[in-house]
Amino acid sequence: MPKTTLVAILTKLHAPLEVDTIELPTTLSFGQVLVKVLYSTICGSQLNEIDGVKGPDRFLPHLLGHEGSGEVIAVGEGVTRIKKGDTVVLHWRQASGLEANSAIYKWKNTAVNAGKVTTFQEYSIVSENRVTKIPHTFDMKIASLLGCAVTTGIGVINNDAQLKIGQSVVCFGAGGVGVNIVQAASLVSAYPIIAVDIVDSKLKRARKFGATHVFNSKKGNVEELVKKIVGVEGADVVIDTTGNVNVIEKAYQLTAPLGKTILVGVPKRGELVSLYTLPLHFGKTITGSEGGGSVPDVDIPRYLRLVEKGRLKLEGIITHEYPLSKINQAIEKMREGKTGRIVISFTHS
Repeated sequence: MPKTTLVAILTKLHAPLEVDTIELPTTLSFGQVLVKVLYSTICGSQLNEIDGVKGPDRFLPHLLGHEGSGEVIAVGEGVTRIKKGDTVVLHWRQASGLEANSAIYKWKNTAVNAGKVTTFQEYSIVSENRVTKIPHTFDMKIASLLGCAVTTGIGVINNDAQLKIGQSVVCFGAGGVGVNIVQAASLVSAYPIIAVDIVDSKLKRARKFGATHVFNSKKGNVEELVKKIVGVEGADVVIDTTGNVNVIEKAYQLTAPLGKTILVGVPKRGELVSLYTLPLHFGKTITGSEGGGSVPDVDIPRYLRLVEKGRLKLEGIITHEYPLSKINQAIEKMREGKTGRIVISFTHS
């Protein structure tokens, strides 16, 4: 078992991460799994953590990352689902298996906190129920997407929206989660499938993943454009992945009287959304999504079968790759809003 690992640490809000070496615990506790991380993607949730979107952070300093892939190096007492040598997806949603205590690392004689899973590091101690075994032959870089982007996107359609054949759907935001929402809507034969973003390259990518119509909201009146396609009452399902208050309000306005507004993105703490609530008394609904309600060890094997049969596409979702030493550059690149999923690679460390 390694004694140290290279990591990216959040030491204070609104600041770059510190890349340094920390000490691992000498032994694994009950239900813990040691994983050599091969790839970790960056999710918008990590940007929210860095920016303190949910308010003060009482766990600083701590580690980040919840979507990755790797190889199991060792398992603690009680672990039965995973064994040494398995290749796995790391995910923040709970699967079956043990819920272990979170690992506590040491850095400069200071405790460094971690949750049940963190992935911005070469070696990570995670809870058994935060990893799912996958075949050794599967592309590990692409597999990292199954930790959040793919499972969330498909889960939003399957579980939150329960989208039916022929229903109309609008998705605001065509990033890593958004393109999978679009792709899942296409798989269940929704129509039309409208993607809205402010970046043309993202909209072009959304087309490749199944969007029937795309609109750049900076180049036209979205409400008029969407209603021209779906009708004046609005769409059956409207999904926001941006967390932008104005976009959330627009999404609600564009939802049909008996339709569903689903919020994936999260506004900054204290930002208020203004809605006319009367339609909620007569069949319209608005709800937040927690990872699409996915169950990783049930969903991931199903999605792998679809990938193997060419029904589910993962190629092209990742647009940029960085080593851990350049994670702050990767984060700034993501903040530009023009990328797909960005992956941190440990394969050459």
